[in-house]
Amino acid sequence: RGIGAINKDRLAKSKFAEKGTEIAEVQFSQMQGQFEKFKSNLEEFAAKHRNDIKRNAEFRQHFQQMCARIGVDPLASSKGFWAEMLGVGDFYYELGVQVIEVCLATRTKNGGLISLEDLRTRLQRSRGKSRQEVSNDDILRAIKKLRVLGSGFAVIPVRGRRLVQSVPGELSMDDTAVLEHAEEKAFTCESELVRDLGWQKIRALHALEHLVHEGMAWVDDQADERHYWFPSLLSDTGDE
Repeated sequence: RGIGAINKDRLAKSKFAEKGTEIAEVQFSQMQGQFEKFKSNLEEFAAKHRNDIKRNAEFRQHFQQMCARIGVDPLASSKGFWAEMLGVGDFYYELGVQVIEVCLATRTKNGGLISLEDLRTRLQRSRGKSRQEVSNDDILRAIKKLRVLGSGFAVIPVRGRRLVQSVPGELSMDDTAVLEHAEEKAFTCESELVRDLGWQKIRALHALEHLVHEGMAWVDDQADERHYWFPSLLSDTGDE
């Protein structure tokens, strides 16, 4: 092939590259335009349904999901458009403070481990009937904000329920296995862990005593074998 043919190929490749860049820029511009339109529509929707979003927990959850689909976070700051328009920023930060208060008030009883349902019941009681109802989704979003602050909060799934941990440090795999085993009855014992989980006695005893040491389990010596109760798995939400 001659020099002319090589130059012709280079020119063709250059034109293809330019065309590809042009198409990419057009597509990006169109996507950006669609995003701005979505965001504008979302702002109009938020303004129209402001009261519903603030007062109705289910409506608020659906609105959060709509925001997530286009990458908008109404909770990114307690100030700015969304906070001023909806007050959702202040709502979740206030809820986060109330979550801390409830967890601190119950820590001597449950060792810093409380079920999400129990936490919600206590929050609703402390907030009073005049305040808007809070959902599990609201609480989880508030806790997510607390975790950003490095406050030691975590949500631990245990079979069909979720436990909120409000003390620093992660639960080990053995800790979680014991909680899952005790989930149905809210208590367990060394022999049951050995039988059901196939553990050696020393492993079962170490895991149970660790949870007692952390304040997450209570010891009951009234039966033939020592039982370990987990207040976070009990449904009792009565006054302290």
